[in-house]
Amino acid sequence: MAVRKIRMGMVGGGRGAFIGAVHRMAAQLDGQIELVCGAFSADPAKSQASGADLFLPANRVYGSYAEMFKREKELPEGERMDCVSIVTPNHMHYPVAKLALEHGVHVICDKPLAFNLKEARALAALVRKTGLIFALTHNYTGYPMVKEARERVRSGQLGKIRKIVAEYPQGWLASLLEATGQKQADWRTDPTRAGASCCIGDIGSHAENLAEYITGLQIESVCAELTTFVTGRKLEDDGNVLLRFTGGARGILSTSQISIDEENALAIRIYGEKGGLEWHQEDPNTLILKWPDRPRQILRTGGGYGFLSAPALKATRLPAGHPEGYLEAFANLYRSFAAAVALAQAGKKVPAAALDFPTVEDGVRGMAFIETVVKSSKSNQKWTKMPAL
Repeated sequence: MAVRKIRMGMVGGGRGAFIGAVHRMAAQLDGQIELVCGAFSADPAKSQASGADLFLPANRVYGSYAEMFKREKELPEGERMDCVSIVTPNHMHYPVAKLALEHGVHVICDKPLAFNLKEARALAALVRKTGLIFALTHNYTGYPMVKEARERVRSGQLGKIRKIVAEYPQGWLASLLEATGQKQADWRTDPTRAGASCCIGDIGSHAENLAEYITGLQIESVCAELTTFVTGRKLEDDGNVLLRFTGGARGILSTSQISIDEENALAIRIYGEKGGLEWHQEDPNTLILKWPDRPRQILRTGGGYGFLSAPALKATRLPAGHPEGYLEAFANLYRSFAAAVALAQAGKKVPAAALDFPTVEDGVRGMAFIETVVKSSKSNQKWTKMPAL
């Protein structure tokens, strides 16, 4: 049990940012975390203005993340930040996380983990060396019915897994939106800030993480085709990938940002020897179970029927019939992260079960997946193996 709130700093997420506000709301939903400081922009004036918007004292709003880590460490232990939330474009994840870990600060970072696999591996090594808590916000793992799906697979109810189909279509980049100055499109399609990939790195990594999280299987090799449909775009906006998993399962991952009128239609279907399941992010309270000898089952959150597993019930926040979605799933990750940080600060061993969020190692796998997909798409070879990690 924590004796006080976890004090959080933030890097990025200033005026005009989308994901920073989401992180702040999620972090504070359970009352376990308080935002105490930040370096909200590379522009010191914008950082100060953003801090004022959040009613932070001016002396806890910094002009750079380096200044923040330095000055926060100089504060008394009872005042300084305990952890940092990193909500910058991809190219800044590594330098900020590295400096945080070197200053003894726990980290929760937006995905993907880093700009490339080399940086991801270096961060994982630093996390192991420092023993600090590191969470990666693949937030879809926080949904109650995703946790229920995971328990159904892990308990053997579906039998040996044969096939996994994951898809994530969006339509918001169907035109050259980045040419209009739209901030979110601008950096995501810029290889100097996003990295080697746009579509796979931005949303395909979510589908990859979801498939591995639910099944416990790991992708061994891929056969990929990436396409840039919009003329003038520097990175791909559509991707289709065949997957081979450990244990012999096969899969398909389809991801797109030019599928007109699609919003955030992340979905997964998993088929085993005994049954299957299906989950859609746009209807997150529902999990469909499929059987060879009886009608399909529809499970809902909050019903109290005794059908749901303990992890799903723990992640459920609202009574039946109340939409429970994106922010709540995000908040579940922050709640688990805060609990792990509290244990670490108390000098207690953090059990594996308490790390109920994607870790730095998941982030390394995600970066390996992105780079392997890009490599496969450029190759004439049919299959490309994932690198040894």
